[in-house]
Amino acid sequence: MSRQTALVIDDEPDIRELLVMTLTRMGLAVDTAATQAEAMARLAEHAYDLCFTDMRLPDGNGQDIVAHVAKHHPQTPIAMITAFGNVDAAVNALKAGAFDFVSKPVELAVLRRLVQTALKLGEERKAETQGSNDKLIGQSAAMQSVRATIAKVARSQAPVYIRGESGTGKELVARMIHELGPRAAGPFVPVNCGAIPSELMESEFFGHKKGSFTGAATDKEGLFQAAAGGTLFLDEVADLPIHMQVKLLRVIQEKALRAVGSTTEVPIDVRVLSATHRDLSKLVDQGQFRQDLFYRINVIEVKVPPLRERAEDIPMLAEHYLDRIAPEWGIERPQVCETALKALMLYGFPGNVRELENILERAVAMCEDNRIEVDDLRLPEPSCADTASALDALKATSRGGASATDASGTANLVDYIDSLERDAIVKALEECRSNKTKAATKLGITFRALRYKLKKLEIE
Repeated sequence: MSRQTALVIDDEPDIRELLVMTLTRMGLAVDTAATQAEAMARLAEHAYDLCFTDMRLPDGNGQDIVAHVAKHHPQTPIAMITAFGNVDAAVNALKAGAFDFVSKPVELAVLRRLVQTALKLGEERKAETQGSNDKLIGQSAAMQSVRATIAKVARSQAPVYIRGESGTGKELVARMIHELGPRAAGPFVPVNCGAIPSELMESEFFGHKKGSFTGAATDKEGLFQAAAGGTLFLDEVADLPIHMQVKLLRVIQEKALRAVGSTTEVPIDVRVLSATHRDLSKLVDQGQFRQDLFYRINVIEVKVPPLRERAEDIPMLAEHYLDRIAPEWGIERPQVCETALKALMLYGFPGNVRELENILERAVAMCEDNRIEVDDLRLPEPSCADTASALDALKATSRGGASATDASGTANLVDYIDSLERDAIVKALEECRSNKTKAATKLGITFRALRYKLKKLEIE
C-alpha cells in the first residue's frame, strides 16, 4: 500500500522542518514548498492526502492556496497555519474552505490530532455521504440544497451554525454533519443550552474538580470532555447567558479549557455545531448575544427550510412516519386518503416536521378502517379565508364518500381541489395587480410556495 502524502507550504525553514519531522514520524511522505508559485506547481503535479499552508508567503497569500485547493482538489483537506490569536485569519481560512487551522508556535499534540482527523477523510466518507442522505426526507429543491450543503461542510472542521424554525430538524442536520465527517467514529453530544441552570453551566460544560464548590464530591468531566474526538452540538445556543458566552468564545478560540477548581488548562479536540430557532443577528443588535461569539460560531451557516416552503415533500414524509408508526404500534399500516393528503399540503405547519409527525400519530389513533380521512387529522382552522374554504371543500368531499382506492374519483377530486387553488391564486393576483409577494401574503403562504404552485398549476 502506498504511503499517504502531505504538502507543507511555509517560508520559515524551522516550521517546515518541524512539520516534516512530525508528519514523517506519523508515516506520511512529505513534500515542501516555500512560495505560492512553488506550491501551485506541486499541487499541479501531485494529488496530496493533506496540505498545510502558512498565512503569509513571500509571493502571495495562503488564503489563495486554500481557495485553490477547495475548488480544484475538494477531497484534499488543507489546514492554515496562523499567528497565535489571529482569529480573523483563522475564520477567513475556514470560510474559504480550510479543513482546520493550527496556531504558531505549533503544539505537537494539537498537530498530531489534526492530522489523524484529516486523514480519515476519503472514499469511505463518500460512501457514507450517499447512505446518509436518506435521513433527510424529501426531494424538493430546498432539501436537495440542504443535503448538498451538509456534504460540503461535513469535511471541514469549521464551526457550523444551523438556522431554522422549531421542529424543522436542526439536530438531524447536525447529526448528519457529524456522521459524514472524519469524526463519525467519535461521540456526538447534543446539549440543550436552555435546559441547564445558569449557576451550573460552567461545571456542566467544562467539568469540575473535587471540592471546587459545595456538593462537588468527586471530579467530573464536562460536556466538552465527553465530546472529545467528536462533535458537541449546542442546541438553542441563543439561551446562553452572557457570562457563558464569554467563556465559550475563549474555549473555541484557544481549543483549551480549564475545569472549575483547576489551575491548569487542558487542550480539547472537539468540533462545535450550534443551532437556534431565534434570529441571532437581531439578538446581537439588541446586545443579548456577543457579536464576537456570533462571528466565531457562524463561520458556515446551514438554513433548514420550514415545511410550508417544501409542501411537495409532505406525501413522502407522511409515508415515512406511517411506516415507522405501524410496527411501533403493532398495527397494519394505515392509508392516507387523497383528500387528507391534500389537506396536509394546504396546511401551514407552524410546528413544521415535528407537528406533522404528531398530527399523523393522532390521526392513526382516531381513524377507522385503517384509513385516515381529513376529519381524522383535526387540523387547526387556518387564518387565510381562501385556504379555509379549500379545506372545507376537502372535508365535504371526504364525507361525501370519495374513496382513496377509486382511481377516477381521486383524479376528479384532485382536479377539483386544483381548480379551487387556481381560482384563489388568480383572484389574489388580480386583486394585488400581479404583485406576487403581496398575493402570497394575502393567501397566507410564502412567496416560494406561491411560485411552486404557479408552476404546478401552470398559471401564467
